[in-house]
Amino acid sequence: MKIALIQSDLYWEDASKNRKSFESIINEIDLGINLIVLPEMFSTGFTMNASEVAETMQGETVLWMQAMAKQKNCAVTGSLIITENGNYYNRMLFVFPSGEMQPYDKRHLFSLAGEDKFYTGGTQKVIVDYLGWKICLQICYDLRFPVFARNVENYDLLLYVANWPKVRTNAWDSLLKARAIENLSYVVGVNRVGLDANNYEHIGHSQVVDFTGNYILEPQETENVFVVELDKNVMLETRKKLDFLSDRDLFRIDF
Repeated sequence: MKIALIQSDLYWEDASKNRKSFESIINEIDLGINLIVLPEMFSTGFTMNASEVAETMQGETVLWMQAMAKQKNCAVTGSLIITENGNYYNRMLFVFPSGEMQPYDKRHLFSLAGEDKFYTGGTQKVIVDYLGWKICLQICYDLRFPVFARNVENYDLLLYVANWPKVRTNAWDSLLKARAIENLSYVVGVNRVGLDANNYEHIGHSQVVDFTGNYILEPQETENVFVVELDKNVMLETRKKLDFLSDRDLFRIDF
């Protein structure tokens, strides 16, 4: 699978400017990419002002994601603020080339920033089937909770989108590697760069880690598009040789 990671600064609470910026970037991406990954809350930045900037599932940003997926004939994913049934969600959308969508609502809300006071947490773990790959969708703070991410479904790729600040970059780097090693899975982490309206600095460190904890793409700090190609067969051969997942603990998660 060929994946394009877009690491970019964001316009604060300005979906129109963010869409235009990302569209310009996406238009420069070569054909042949299978998946384009945008950061968490890519249309607004990580804001608690949900009531002012939330969109619906029929809103402009969702329609834009569908248009980009169809135009590039590839999947597009990232999270945005969605309002539904009187609630607000930090929702990651996996948009297929056909325009069909699979949503994941962020399970672990970042209470340190008050996210739990403004948003409703998700109640389901989501695994997407795409091009023969099983992809587990996760958002930012989910990274700190290994039980929720545990590979009990034999997924192939663990995908994190984030607005992870510079001050905790060491945790981001360390935990992405840990999730890859313990789950014998590829891990992709896509973060933003730049200063947000709350004066938090982000230096990206978008990266790709293989199933043994080695970098395929080392942490990056510049605004750019980073393209990687992942080989599922190599991963499966390693899993066959190092059959650690057979010794997984059995457990149940209560939502």
